[in-house]
Amino acid sequence: MASEDEGSHERGGQDGKSQGQQSKTQGQQSKSQGQQSKTQDDKGSDGDEHGEDSGKPRSKKPLIIVAAVVVVIAIVGFFFWFARRNQVSTDDAYTDGNVITMVPKVSGYVVQLDINDNVHVKKGELLVRIDPRDYLTAQAQAEASLALAKAQLDSAQDALRIAKVQYPAQLVSAVAQQQAAAAALEQARRQYERQHEVDKRATTQENIDASTSQQLSSAANLNSAKAQVQVASLVPEQIRQAATTVAEREAQVKQADAQLAQANLNLSYTEIRAPSDGFVTQRSVQLGDYLTAGATMFLIVTPEVWVTANFKESQIGRMRPGDRVDIEIDAYAGYKLSGYVQSVQYGSGSRFSAFPAENATGNFVKIVQRIPVKIVIDHGLDPNRPLPLGLSVSPVVHFP
Repeated sequence: MASEDEGSHERGGQDGKSQGQQSKTQGQQSKSQGQQSKTQDDKGSDGDEHGEDSGKPRSKKPLIIVAAVVVVIAIVGFFFWFARRNQVSTDDAYTDGNVITMVPKVSGYVVQLDINDNVHVKKGELLVRIDPRDYLTAQAQAEASLALAKAQLDSAQDALRIAKVQYPAQLVSAVAQQQAAAAALEQARRQYERQHEVDKRATTQENIDASTSQQLSSAANLNSAKAQVQVASLVPEQIRQAATTVAEREAQVKQADAQLAQANLNLSYTEIRAPSDGFVTQRSVQLGDYLTAGATMFLIVTPEVWVTANFKESQIGRMRPGDRVDIEIDAYAGYKLSGYVQSVQYGSGSRFSAFPAENATGNFVKIVQRIPVKIVIDHGLDPNRPLPLGLSVSPVVHFP
């Protein structure tokens, strides 16, 4: 019995040992299978990266991330649209203003130059002086011509006053002479008749011839007196002629006065003064230059500055005069101005160009047009920050 128990114990130990070895072997197999499974997972991942189907379900995590990003972008886009739904902007905008072209009205040499490049000038300030000597001579000549014309006018007026008295008196005198000549002729005729009716023995041939001569002479004197009356009877015409002379002299006085005024103007044009406050730009005149009338000397940019913004035609549907505008100046970072829409031009920029498009001929390609909009700056201007014309700006128009 003891031997059987020992044998059984030995067999049990051997069986336990054998079972332990089998368990160890199974653990190693399980570990090997885990490594193979891990290797297959790695291969499956590699296969997925290369587009091979591993046969296992994909992870939903990337889809969730993409969906979240899309939602965030949509929300941000909505808020961005909501915040900007009542405003339009453009980068096709620039500062604009009034530019005065300074040209001389008379020719001459520059004898005084009181300006420099980009300096500020005030209205009425003397800028350039042209040599005035030629124009002083013309002024003196015009004054002399005016004085002569006035003297001739005074003489014509005196002649008119004399004519109004002289010509009627001459008519009266001519009529009296005609009457006297007629009376003398009547007396000569009677004397002639008496000398021819009496007996020739009671007179002499000399008396007869004298009466005949006296009658003929009296008749001639009467005819002459009648002619003088006809001449003297043109009193209205003679007075009108004197009045016409006065009118002619008055016209000459006006002409001489106009010539003097022109001479004074030409003399004043030798002093070129600033027509407005502003800044001198593009100066080409130098001291001693000979200026020709009408040639550009320099430009004056006035202080008033506004913005000309070329909006697309699709952006001006809601735009009205008075809409508020925020303005950013590209030249000054962080420098913001505010203003309002003053007006919208009645025509696109291409319509008023030197060579407008001929849309009625050839093939037509629709192009979005630009409409100039004038924006007046009413707040934020800094005197220490000048705004030259042509600076790029970014206006934002806010609709009510």
